Amino acid sequence: MTQASASLYAARRARLAAQLGDGGVAIIPTAPEHARNRDSDFPYRHDSYFYYLTGFTEPNAWLVLDATGRSTLFCQPKDLEREIWDGYRLGPDAAVASLCVSAAVSVAELDKQLPKLLENQHTVWYPFATHKGLETRVDGWLNAVRARVRFGAQCPAQQRDACGPLDEMRLVKDAYEQDVMRRASAISSRAHIRAMQTSVRMLRAGQDVREYHLDAELLHEFRMHGSQFPAYTSIVAAGANACVLHYRADAAPVREGELVLIDAGCELDGYASDITRTFPANGKFTGPQRDLYNLVLASQDAAVTATKVGARFTDPHDATVQVLAQGLLDLGLLSKAKHGTAQDVIEKRAYFPFYMHRTSHWLGMDVHDCGSYVEPSELGQTSERKDPLSGETIVNRPSRILREGMVLTIEPGLYVRPADDVPEAFWNIGIRIEDDAIVTADGCELITRGVPVIASEIEALMRG
Repeated sequence: MTQASASLYAARRARLAAQLGDGGVAIIPTAPEHARNRDSDFPYRHDSYFYYLTGFTEPNAWLVLDATGRSTLFCQPKDLEREIWDGYRLGPDAAVASLCVSAAVSVAELDKQLPKLLENQHTVWYPFATHKGLETRVDGWLNAVRARVRFGAQCPAQQRDACGPLDEMRLVKDAYEQDVMRRASAISSRAHIRAMQTSVRMLRAGQDVREYHLDAELLHEFRMHGSQFPAYTSIVAAGANACVLHYRADAAPVREGELVLIDAGCELDGYASDITRTFPANGKFTGPQRDLYNLVLASQDAAVTATKVGARFTDPHDATVQVLAQGLLDLGLLSKAKHGTAQDVIEKRAYFPFYMHRTSHWLGMDVHDCGSYVEPSELGQTSERKDPLSGETIVNRPSRILREGMVLTIEPGLYVRPADDVPEAFWNIGIRIEDDAIVTADGCELITRGVPVIASEIEALMRG
């Protein structure tokens, strides 16, 4: 880690320390290692909150931060024998200078040192409901402090959720974070292009093409360009499988005349990308496929226009639904005689069998990143409505106001399953188009357009 990047994490810790209040102490653990089976572990991935504050990727580490800004890192001690087997450890002695923390201690001292760091403090902060057993460990450390009250020790009287202030900090991405996310998006874009071209090349050669072939191309491109992991399990869905929202890449054949939906993105230096493209397996859309695809793309265009500073988080979704509702009527997937106008379709949620998910989610260190979707300045304002499909009463709260530096996905879709009242030409077509957007002063920047979205451009790319 360079001094410049270490100072970035130190500045984040200072921002958090300023929100802890007098006598506040925050305890932030990293993620544990997880056994896959017998003596094999899953690939290790740090905790996002911990990494956000330290930039440290080793397991078995803790950060303790107090309101004065003093930071103590607990990490694995140097152990040359273990390092032969498991790899290099930074160790406490090197951590202070390398990570710009105030102090570093062996993690073996954690249970001994934590009560001392909590003694005579007022509030202990830690992430609620994110680390199994953490609450019990905190209780143990507090009990150790209480055991000293006869000697004049004061025990923290409050426990607060550290996710609150950290979520707000992470919701707006700084210039460094935006740059990493742009680079992650560029890698993922190349991976999608590679998968598209592999599909058409193998089909032209008369080869048996399976979903896992395209999944392999994604993984190859991710790692070839320095990505540490996929940001999530890739969805590679051929034909009717695209109508399953969380379908996983499997062994189904990729056939001439069918579409392939790929929802995949890499993680780079702790930050996720998230792209979905739908393309014809053989490089040429059929008429019904193109009609449905162009409708989804038009709805995404409307959502992109609605994504800007001062808009609500729900505005892109509302813009998407407006276009889809009219398009479903125009294409005959919904009957005008039965459902009426586009506004009627929206009010009755008649579009729901074809479009059952939201248009956006936050994106950052986690693919479904942290951050409230409710506007904090308007928390007390509520309204009620009755859902026309379920009949349940839903409490609405004002949606988040978009600010410069927020990052969200824009991902409309349509999924058409066979039904008596649906034209057969559209059966088993599933389409989703997803891009990642940074909210800017001028609207939004789509950082995933390294892979085309216009139908004719997709066909041209696959011809090449």
